[in-house]
Parts: sequence; structure tokens; C-alpha cells
Amino acid sequence: MGSACVIAGLGNPGVRYEATPHNAGFWVLDELAHRHLIRITKSENGTLTGSGKIRDRTVILMKPQTFMNNSGVGISAVLRYRNMGPESLIVVHDEFDLPWSALRIRTSSSAAGHNGVKSIIAALKTNVFTRVRVGVRPSHEVNDAADYLLAPLEREMRDQMVEVVSYTADAVETIVAEGAVKAMAKFNRRAQGSKEEDE
Repeated sequence: MGSACVIAGLGNPGVRYEATPHNAGFWVLDELAHRHLIRITKSENGTLTGSGKIRDRTVILMKPQTFMNNSGVGISAVLRYRNMGPESLIVVHDEFDLPWSALRIRTSSSAAGHNGVKSIIAALKTNVFTRVRVGVRPSHEVNDAADYLLAPLEREMRDQMVEVVSYTADAVETIVAEGAVKAMAKFNRRAQGSKEEDE
């Protein structure tokens, strides 16, 4: 685990989207930046980046600024510029297919309808990169997933998300230090209080 890695959090830039479920990836990046005193302020190929260390390993924290559906453009450009491959990439993103507060770490899988991940797979021409999927599907009925994902969270859910973001940041730190397989065993979880089966 000696080489550097890129941790990309997916979201939409701008105040309008700050408190929306679709920005869960940005929230986790902000938590990691806060913990490790990394400033994500450098403008680089349509992304904002910041470099630092997590558990003695060099990391580049990255927030694509191209809006969710074009996330792959900036991510692939930064990897190319730095001569890094998809094996160096960890992507953190919201997942409507997973119930609220569930967490799944994967080292390869389809985009599962997530347009940001779809864009990354298309840009990198591979689906083999580490993904940290944060469950954001609420327990109540949702008529339109897109409307829900792009609307600010209610206060109670925003408060609950603080724990989810902290837990996810712990998982990312473990991936960086010990690898995805160990992190999966330790951090993959169903929704809190849920007995539903792994998908």
C-alpha cells in the first residue's frame, strides 16, 4: 500500500446542492479533509484537489466540479496527468439502491444506474476500481428518485447523516491503510436495525 491513491467524492458543485443526498461523496471528502488537515482547493482538470497523508500514505482528495453526470471527465484527466491507473482510485458516492445508512465497499461492479459512476466507467474504460457506496434510500416512499436525490435532506436525516459520514470516512481510511478486502469485512453493513439480506 505504499503508492499514492486518489480518493474522489462525487457530488454536484454549488450551494443549491450542498445538503442533498446526491452530495454524500462530497461530505465524506470534507470529513477526511477535516481529519487530516488537507485543503481541497487546487483547481485541476475540472476538479478540486488537495494532497496530504492518511495513515502515512500519500492521498489526493478530489471533488469533480463538472456535475455528477460528467464525473469521469475530471477524474480520468487527473489520473492521466499524474500517471496513475484505476487501481489507485477510490470513489465515494451516494447509492439510492441501498437503504439509508447502509454501506457497501466493492472493487468492481456495474454502475447500477448511478450516472456519476457510469461516467467514470466510460472515461476509464474499466469498472475495476474501488467504490464506497453510501445508502441514501429513505424508509418512506419516494415518488421520484431524482427529485429526492436533488432536494435538501430534512433536518432529522441530516443529523443522522453525520454518523454515516463519520463511519464512511473510517472505512475509507481503512481502505487506504489496509486495502479494500479488509475494509469490506469490517465496514460493509446493512441499514442500521435492518434484517434485510445483502443485495
